Amino acid sequence: MKLVKVAAAVVNQTPLDWQGNCDRILAAIEEANLNEASILCLPELCITGYGCEDAFLSADMQHTALAILQKIAPHTRDMFVTLGLPMPYRGVLYNVVAVLADGEIAGFVPKQNLAGDGIHYEPRWFKPWPEGLRAEVEIEGRSYPFGDLVFRIDDALIGLEICEDAWVADRPGSRQARIGVDIILNPSASHFAFGKHEIRQRFVLEGSRAFHTSYVYANLLGNEAGRAIYDGDAMIASGGRMLTVGPRLSFHAYLVTTAVIDLDLTRMYRARSDAFRPDYQGTLQPVVRVPFTLPEIEPEPSHFERATWETGSDVKQEEFTRAVALGLYDYLRKSHSRGYVVSLSGGADSAATALLCSLSLRMAAEELGFGALKESLPFIPAAKEAESIEALVTATLDCVYQATRNSGETTLQAAKQVAAAIHANFHHFHIDRLVELYTELGAQALGRPLTWATDDIALQNIQARTRSPSVWLLANLRGSLLLSTSNRSEAAVGYATMDGDTSGGLCPIAGIDKAFLRLWLSWMETTGPAGFGATPELNAINVQAPTAELRPQESKQTDEDDLMPYDLLDAIERAAIRDKQSPLETYRQMLAQLPQYDEQQLAVWIERFFKLWSRNQWKRERYAPSFHLDDENLDPKTWCRFPILSGGFERELAEMWRAMRGEEEG
Repeated sequence: MKLVKVAAAVVNQTPLDWQGNCDRILAAIEEANLNEASILCLPELCITGYGCEDAFLSADMQHTALAILQKIAPHTRDMFVTLGLPMPYRGVLYNVVAVLADGEIAGFVPKQNLAGDGIHYEPRWFKPWPEGLRAEVEIEGRSYPFGDLVFRIDDALIGLEICEDAWVADRPGSRQARIGVDIILNPSASHFAFGKHEIRQRFVLEGSRAFHTSYVYANLLGNEAGRAIYDGDAMIASGGRMLTVGPRLSFHAYLVTTAVIDLDLTRMYRARSDAFRPDYQGTLQPVVRVPFTLPEIEPEPSHFERATWETGSDVKQEEFTRAVALGLYDYLRKSHSRGYVVSLSGGADSAATALLCSLSLRMAAEELGFGALKESLPFIPAAKEAESIEALVTATLDCVYQATRNSGETTLQAAKQVAAAIHANFHHFHIDRLVELYTELGAQALGRPLTWATDDIALQNIQARTRSPSVWLLANLRGSLLLSTSNRSEAAVGYATMDGDTSGGLCPIAGIDKAFLRLWLSWMETTGPAGFGATPELNAINVQAPTAELRPQESKQTDEDDLMPYDLLDAIERAAIRDKQSPLETYRQMLAQLPQYDEQQLAVWIERFFKLWSRNQWKRERYAPSFHLDDENLDPKTWCRFPILSGGFERELAEMWRAMRGEEEG
């Protein structure tokens, strides 16, 4: 046996938080050292933070990152450590992993495959490094190897795949395997999305099997820069077998996961594999020899055990709850806000938002401990005096019900029940007189009374907008973070009032569709996340038909009457926006997927969707930042771009109607 203890560290970093980022890296190195790990993999760009955006291009920022690296290096005595930072070479910037060994810088490996799709914009700042190229960089008069490198410590060969490198068909690991690499380290910054962990797990396992290596994967953790949430995946596999995994979606500042690997075992797998073909030319690939001796260690049992919440039938509901709760908690503390404010209407969206705020604090307290949670929120004065998690939630979360004459007793009582169940501080504002004053101004400008028959949209919108100043006032008085509550289905068709219910600094549920949100609320009513249980009081929300409650009550307004059934809306959105299908293609898809709907009515709804989508791009451009949760995101700043002004699919919709009627194109 040739045993080596390896470690993957996940860290919750913040862009340009030099001291905090450095402290967490050093703490992770120290813990790995105390656990007697010889090799440690830290995440991609963990010195600066991954989400620095155009700040990457600052020369001062690049110099500071290198200075932090030099500060960290002496703390790696008796260890081989990899960690990420941006580095220039000949006037061009690269996404680089620095290799530290026994207190010294051993070399630098730039990323070969950049992430440039979805929410990633790496090619805006970095260049991809060419395969097989080696160079030298000079730092303070000393030269270091820089390029497509592998490292030899003792008799072990170590290679690197940096995040996206492992997601492409021609993986660097496949070339490294042919020259006999024993260990591949993967420092990553891979954002959370539903089901994405399973994909990562597959390429870690397959890499370790097909490459006859041990594979160490370390991801970032938490809400780093505002929109993207990182789940902190840490995985160690060997020869196609998962040895250990770390906790996901943790509230800790950092976590270290370790395992003992057997180099002789993976070498034996390689030797007996008829499919393995060594690349003798590849032995010319630059190998950096590091003067480092791996200690002899005793075997340790490996364990591959997932958290309870990851093994049940409700993984998507659990992931949604824990990802958004973690995102909210990190956003609260990193923005130095003093609490959350939610305009609680008594409907599904605002109830979900408020519930997630409460869960963000409860989950943090459960994992960190109540005392540590309070210490992590120094900008919330009342947190210091709180003697229970319930008291802390009350001090942190304000919910406001703002009534007009069109508000009903049902929604008021539902809002009260939910606020009480989650221990929020509840306020009941009456804004009808303010609405009347604005309405009188409109009537004065037009020289006639405003009526529902002639001024429907304006009269609805003024109620939603009148709610905004008072809830902003409360947020300002508290120094709190105002959350808006629009979901993705509403964003797709612009079913929201700008400067009204869209008001807020963050919109935590804008990345999720209404159909799933209603399913999640029903699950929260009866089941809830493992370890936290159900919230039965949500029944008062779940029994209602979703409504904006802006028209007179006798109109019996509902969202689905205004728009279309939400299951259909979400299906059209996926076909039209995610899959980029034309109105006619979307129509054919809907006929097959949802045959219960009348063909003529389907065409009407599809036309409504495409017209509303086109007309309301300007609203999506102005929505508060939201969390990225899947590949159906509509955020135009990070995922789904569309022109503000367009032809509105007129030609394509006409084609759909002709096909539906069986007419030939004229």
